[in-house]
This record gives sequence, structure tokens and C-alpha cells, in this order.
Amino acid sequence: MTVRRIRAGLKGWGGVAAMAVVCALALAFVLLLPLTQSKGADADGTGGPGVAHGSQARAEDDPCQDPQIAKAPEKQTLAPSSADGDTIRKIKDRVGDKRKLVVGVDQNSYRWGYRNPNAGTSGELEGFDIDLVHRIADEILGDPNAVLFKAIPTNQRIPALREGRVDMVVRTMTINCTRLGQVAFSAPYFKTGQQVLAPKSAPITGYDDTLAGKKICTAEGSTAYTKLDEDKKKNALPESTDISTTVPNQLDCLVRLQLGEVDAVVTDGALAASQAAQDPTVQLKGDPFTTEYYGVAMNLKADDLVRRVNQILADYRKDTANGWQASYDKWLSATLDKDSTKSEPPAPEYLRTS
Repeated sequence: MTVRRIRAGLKGWGGVAAMAVVCALALAFVLLLPLTQSKGADADGTGGPGVAHGSQARAEDDPCQDPQIAKAPEKQTLAPSSADGDTIRKIKDRVGDKRKLVVGVDQNSYRWGYRNPNAGTSGELEGFDIDLVHRIADEILGDPNAVLFKAIPTNQRIPALREGRVDMVVRTMTINCTRLGQVAFSAPYFKTGQQVLAPKSAPITGYDDTLAGKKICTAEGSTAYTKLDEDKKKNALPESTDISTTVPNQLDCLVRLQLGEVDAVVTDGALAASQAAQDPTVQLKGDPFTTEYYGVAMNLKADDLVRRVNQILADYRKDTANGWQASYDKWLSATLDKDSTKSEPPAPEYLRTS
């Protein structure tokens, strides 16, 4: 790759200085948060009860075979409750420094879950998802800071839950029927849709024939890749579109785009807007071509935790002073829209009974 190509791809990030930021993020990903230690619940007390067994018990089911679930997976959750069950009691019974909610998050999704480089030496995580985590911890443990954050890449969200490394995942995770066979979800807390991100100068106009001959980057294990793969098989995407480039984390796609290694990125519009805010040389192309909802993911057998989170989400939406709307205004209004209407989740329906 020539020096000219690298410089051209990085002009929106301030050249070498910007790459230093990206490298710092990557280094922080390894050093600042626990990531690769995969221990079961019995090993360190950080996972829910019976994590591995619960996942295996229902992972063989295929919820997508049920037309009602496939049509509206976001409705397949349990009714709210404030009662403590086995999962919550085990979390509360942790002692000392381990008496924390263990949550899988992102640390490099701008305004969702990221380390603010201007926050001094504290390096605390900030963002819309992080606000929600603090609210859940406060409601369950009485302390918004009683959280052990674990940075997990996109393709490790489900394994982290199934292996008992975390109690829940709050990481811009889309609810879909395939995942419902692997993890349990809360009611939706955010509405979004897949969109195309590309250089402003590119002739790409959206998710259409202008992607012919183009190389697209997606995150491994993401709904974006699943959608592209399905559309390729159905000939709904140009045959010459190359979707082979996948990366562990969504931010890696933006770096690939800046380096000129890919022509476009496909990801959730909410994340794409945040990436566009980081680099003025790229923009969203076309309208969202799917409708998706983010949910808090938990272990399949953690019914009491699912119910408690749903109660917390219901209260969070009603809290106009320090709840969902306040967090949206603080973190997302500048990159999405001052009017949050398009991002608000629908009124929850709790159709799962067991």
C-alpha cells in the first residue's frame, strides 16, 4: 500500500495522530478491561447460575421456525417483575470487590460505549449503553457504580453469556430470532436499522446496485453480515458485491474504510452515524433498509433477571429527568437527530411465557 493511499484514507482523522488514537483504542481493548479469560460461573462467581447448561438446553431449538417469533422477535420476552430469583440472589450474594454486576460492553463505539480521550486519566467508560448499565446496577445492587465492565468484541457477545463470563450484554445488540435460541433478551430499548457508510466522494447511493463491484466490511457475528449473506444468496444484492471482509469489532471497519481497503461499511444506522461523526470524509448513504431493535442480552435460564431488567427499562422510559430521554439528549441527539422519535422503541409486548 503506498504512502499516498494511506494519507488519503486518513485525511479525515488527522493522519498519523488519528491512527495513534485508533492504536490506543486497540491497546486499551487488550489492557484496560478483562476480555479473554473465559471462566464458568462456578469458577469466579461472575456468571449466572447454570450458564452452560441453560444455553445447551435451548440452543437446539430454532425459534425462526415459528412464524410469529420470526416476524416480531422483539416481543419474545418476559413480563416485568421486581422479585428476586436465583440469578439475582446469587449476584447480590457476591462479597467484597466481587459484589458487582458483570456486564459485557463495547469500549470503542463513539457515544454508545467508549473511553473519552478528553476525560483525563480516569478512562471511565461513557455513552448511551453505559448509562443504562449504571441504572440497572443501581436498581439491583443499590449502587450505580457496582459494575465490572468486560470489553467484548461483536463476535464474542453470545459466547461470553453462554460461558458465564458476564451476567448480561449491553452492547448495541440486535434482537433477532436466531439469537433467541442462544440467549434471552429484554424488551427493546432502542430502534435502528442497517445502513451503508461510505466516503462522501464515493458514487455509492445506498443499499442498491451502486454496490456492484464494491467491497463491503461488516463485523463478525453481526446482523449486518447475516443480512448481506442472505441477500447474496437470494440475488437481492449485486453478484459482484464482495462481502468477504469481516472484522471482530465494528470500529475496525471504519479503519479499513479509511485505509482504502474496503469501499463501504454496513452496520446499524445508529452506530454508522457515530462513526460519521468521527470522520467528516464519510457519510451515511441512503435510508435504513431494515428495522431492528437493541435489547439487553442475558442467559436463557436467567428468567428473574430478564423480568427485573424489563421492569427497570419500563421505569427508565418513564423517568423524564434522568432516564432514556435524558441519556439520548446527552449522547445521541448530536449524531442522530434532536428529535428522538425515530429511535424510540415501541411499546413493549411480553409474549414469552417460559
